Amino acid sequence: MAATRLQEKYKSEVVKGLADKFEYKNVNEIPKLDKVVINIGCGDAVTNSKAIDSAVADLTMIAGQKPIVTKAKKSIAAFKLREGMPIGVKVTLRGKRMYEFLDKFMNIALPRVRDFRGVNPKSFDGRGNYSIGMKEQLIFPEIEYDKVEKVRGMDIIIVTTAKTDEEARELLTLLGMPFSA
Repeated sequence: MAATRLQEKYKSEVVKGLADKFEYKNVNEIPKLDKVVINIGCGDAVTNSKAIDSAVADLTMIAGQKPIVTKAKKSIAAFKLREGMPIGVKVTLRGKRMYEFLDKFMNIALPRVRDFRGVNPKSFDGRGNYSIGMKEQLIFPEIEYDKVEKVRGMDIIIVTTAKTDEEARELLTLLGMPFSA
């Protein structure tokens, strides 16, 4: 199984750059990507049962892997929501698919965002994980504009093995994440 372009970049450049900057004593201390979780919430699935199907189809094309349907944990009468109703879809990417998705996301999809000036450098959670919110799925090249029923936003969470936000920021910067100044 051949490594992806981003995996090769990680092994050849990023590992050395992180080791030089943070002076790790052990090779296993060097932060690496663990997984990428993509989540689409479908609040309109309560009234429109086909909304989940279109979200599943879109996320399958974007991620290259079939997502799972998330269900409501509690009933909320104000939203006409019952426990167990499908209200979203999510997919967890690891390994080769994760690197392929991130490569496509950073180099193709993000530059297609309207008025893009870089991603927020403060969206770290304190433990080295990074989350990005996208307003529309149309930035991905696989999505055909004419076949989109509704423009949906999505959350993309990049989970790393970094212990601090500074290490994770450096890891993502070396991989090519375009942070704003």
